[in-house]
Amino acid sequence: MVTTADREVAALVQRFLPAVKSRLREAVPNAPGLHGLLRYHLGWEDQHGEPAEEDGGKALRPVLCLAACEMAGGDWRRALPAAAALELIHNFSLVHDDIQDGDVLRRGRPTLWSFRGVPQAVTAGNAMRVVADDTLLALSRVGLPADAVIEAAMELTARYLEMIEGQYLDMAFEQSDDVTTDNYLDMVGRKTGALIEGAMFLGALVATRDASLAHAFGVCGRRLGLAFQVRDDYLGIWGDPAATGKAVGADIRRKKKSLPAVYLFQHADESERAWLRATYADDEVTADNVDRVLAILDRLQAKAYVQQVAERQAAAAVGMAAGLGLTPAVRRTIEAMAKFFVTRQK
Repeated sequence: MVTTADREVAALVQRFLPAVKSRLREAVPNAPGLHGLLRYHLGWEDQHGEPAEEDGGKALRPVLCLAACEMAGGDWRRALPAAAALELIHNFSLVHDDIQDGDVLRRGRPTLWSFRGVPQAVTAGNAMRVVADDTLLALSRVGLPADAVIEAAMELTARYLEMIEGQYLDMAFEQSDDVTTDNYLDMVGRKTGALIEGAMFLGALVATRDASLAHAFGVCGRRLGLAFQVRDDYLGIWGDPAATGKAVGADIRRKKKSLPAVYLFQHADESERAWLRATYADDEVTADNVDRVLAILDRLQAKAYVQQVAERQAAAAVGMAAGLGLTPAVRRTIEAMAKFFVTRQK
């Protein structure tokens, strides 16, 4: 069933995404060698350097950046350098995450490292980050004064360093059975929430040049990012396979330490926890054991708990937006985004 929130968010994507894609193509030259690796990861070329059908993912961060600019009263087109930079930073993180996680597929294609090797993929990821920094500085060419451009660059750097800290914590948590739900939410607040915070900060900054207002938009964005990630965790276990393209319990089979798994280890009884430790020590959780994990999660009412956490974060974002003096139309847009983030099916 398509909801009003679905339609409103789809309308934002339809308005903003073509301009983001165009700006990204300006940022990454149509050239062989290193830039070819970036173009492959972004879905623009195949493994032979030939044009490919693009699948760039959700483009959540640039869309939120442009939406925040417009909601703060600005011309969203002026924020395009920031929006493109955010998407490039996100993709820099994906290139390196694929290496660290050993993932051989992304969006149905071989990951960059899996066919070009780890050294070249690391180099390409590093280059993507530098291209992002350079792209952001183009804000100076759309009339933003130098002090505001510096403020924007400092914000982006701070948020992607925080994102990297989140990735560090995520990897550390994989080796621990003692992670609490609070630990987990702090980690995803960094890994996912920080860059979404940066997206809304940058959009509002371009619109107003008011760092205080931009910060308030950013805090709202971080809550939206948490809601988005927690719903992602929900879908990774209980999502409809027809919508997600993954089997029920897919994240259990992969032993992913998402919020349901953290809640499971924290609240299972001693005998269950001993069994879980042994099960998660194997290379992969078997189908029978996935079913048993699902049964324990059901007994613990984990499904309802995870959804409630997502909804609390979304409600907090809406509450923060209510104090920004925004127009009723803008508040409704933020409410729609928050609703979409916690009800989406994929």
